[in-house]
Amino acid sequence: MKPAPSSRPVGAPVGSITRGTTGVNRLRRSDRWLVHHPLVRQVLHDASDPLVVDLGYGARPFTTFELAHRLRKVRHDVRVVGLEIDPARIAESEPGVSFMRGGFELAGLNPVLVRTFNVLRQYPEDAVSAAWRRMQDQLAPGGLIIEGTCDELGRRCAWILLDKTGPLTFTLAWDPFTTERPSDIAERLPKALIHRNVPGERIHDLLQSADRAWATCAPVSTFGPRARWRATLDLLAETGIPVQRYRRRMRDCVLTINWEWVAPAD
Repeated sequence: MKPAPSSRPVGAPVGSITRGTTGVNRLRRSDRWLVHHPLVRQVLHDASDPLVVDLGYGARPFTTFELAHRLRKVRHDVRVVGLEIDPARIAESEPGVSFMRGGFELAGLNPVLVRTFNVLRQYPEDAVSAAWRRMQDQLAPGGLIIEGTCDELGRRCAWILLDKTGPLTFTLAWDPFTTERPSDIAERLPKALIHRNVPGERIHDLLQSADRAWATCAPVSTFGPRARWRATLDLLAETGIPVQRYRRRMRDCVLTINWEWVAPAD
């Protein structure tokens, strides 16, 4: 077992203490997406040091341990470091999982993957790009960031996948049995998009298109919401919206699309 990572002196952590709400299995949908995503899997497999940072895990480290457990299915020697600004939240380390004080500067670490959920939602919109840049600057070569938001039970989620150059994709994921229509996820959009769900913005157009396709596919609901969502994705693709498709059967309703299709107009 490798020792817990040490960081370069970087000064005070960058960021603010957030509310710290968390819960067991809250980030299961994004974790499932990560362990099956081909680019994430490739980055972890190719890394000389499979170091992962979980930034802003909250008052209790449930989701950090869950992330480590799930990523070990991709690479057994993955190391996860949980970072929190509030020193009172620094948890006790276990084999393969350690905890440090840190913010968007990532405590001087150079991970191949950063996960940060429900952190930037508590910041103003104009703080997002600077926070992204701070994390991007710390990434190991080829590294990735998943930055997103979810509800308290993890039933409705949205996230952005970034590399050093900027956002790559945008994803919505939700429980098929507790959501009436795709646009219900709008209240959980990441901070970069949540104020852009208005006419004239791409994210608004995407959600409206998804709702229309979902309504059109209502007859398929006889076979359950998952079948109806698969038909909805087919219809969106037929109308020219390049949603990503998945070969495996999904337990969640998932919509992933390249970032340029939802990027803010300005």
